[in-house]
Amino acid sequence: MAASAWVADVTEADFMEQVVEQSKTRPVVVDFWAPWCGPCRALSPLLERLAAEGNGAFFLAKINTDNNPNVAGEFGVEGIPAVFAVRDGQVVNQFVGLLPEAQLREFLGSLQPTAADGLLEQAEKLETSDPAKAAELYRAALSEKPASAAAKVGLARVWLAGTGKDSEAAALLRDVVDESLAPETQRLGRILKLREHPASDADLAAARTKTETAADLLALGQVLAARGEYVPALDALLAGAEKDRELGKAAIRELMVEIFHILGVRSPDSDAYRDKLRAILY
Repeated sequence: MAASAWVADVTEADFMEQVVEQSKTRPVVVDFWAPWCGPCRALSPLLERLAAEGNGAFFLAKINTDNNPNVAGEFGVEGIPAVFAVRDGQVVNQFVGLLPEAQLREFLGSLQPTAADGLLEQAEKLETSDPAKAAELYRAALSEKPASAAAKVGLARVWLAGTGKDSEAAALLRDVVDESLAPETQRLGRILKLREHPASDADLAAARTKTETAADLLALGQVLAARGEYVPALDALLAGAEKDRELGKAAIRELMVEIFHILGVRSPDSDAYRDKLRAILY
């Protein structure tokens, strides 16, 4: 192996640390190889040289498939050499076989942060403190990279946080096909679905005047959920389930599950209210 701080033999034991965790700070290139593989013996020294030359632009993790078949299996490796690029714990590019140096440099160059990536990072940090600026940065990222799924999802998230641009957010989300963003895309889709229910101040005031029956409390929960007031909505829905267990097992439970997905299925609030609902119904 080349004498470089940016190259290491990686095994199943240190895979999480060397590949997954390290990919959160720089791209990690995973080289699956074996001693008996001729093309591997040609590719590996080239990757090692470019890693040393890059001086931290990426980290090269060399994995011997003979000694680490489980890791190779998780990546779906069927032939070697097989090279995977990992960023933020996700595979972002890959190839199989021996590439000429020019193509290999192009592959490695595609892993470096772009101007759009920098704008995305800034926007994510500002979503809570300065949503208007975050939206501006997401739009700038889309100007740099119109197909950026992360920028579309981020801008939709900012718009749904309170700008009233629901239709624009829905249009952005319809274009997102990135599997790694599917959970967040689905969460935002649930928010849009809940917000189809009328939820003006007048609607809320009217709903608060009628809380005698479980159906009344379900209606109140729907208005609160549409306004993004999720914990008060869960309180109203629980009160409704206490009044009518059958409605609690049906429409009330369905709405609470939707809210759990929005808050995070394993979030503290979701866990607490799920336990409370289970205690009432079962």
